[in-house]
Amino acid sequence: QVQLQESGPGLVKPSQTLSLTCTVSGGSITTNYYYWNWIRQPPGKGLEWIGHIAYSGSTRYSPTLKSRTYISRDPSKNQFNLQLTSVTPEDTAVYYCATSRARANTDWGTYDYWGQGTQVTVSS
Repeated sequence: QVQLQESGPGLVKPSQTLSLTCTVSGGSITTNYYYWNWIRQPPGKGLEWIGHIAYSGSTRYSPTLKSRTYISRDPSKNQFNLQLTSVTPEDTAVYYCATSRARANTDWGTYDYWGQGTQVTVSS
């Protein structure tokens, strides 16, 4: 059973960088054909795909967030990370990490495993 756990600050000031880590257990982030995703849900809105890092290490981002997003990984720790720069209150959301076997997947029901989510609030 693969488990994912998000960690990081719950409060970020406007204009700063949001940084989160997803720690994976029960499976390897380098396993072929798996994509390791960041997804968020602002209050009162639906899920939004942010981007992924593939088993190969390649990355892909949402066009609307691409200029502010960087996803990296540390295979030795079986972790992958999200950095979102220049945040505003509109970036307030519950942030999830999740794994899928499809690229840029927004069919949420087909994801294999999800983290429990972590609330990030952008406020001064």
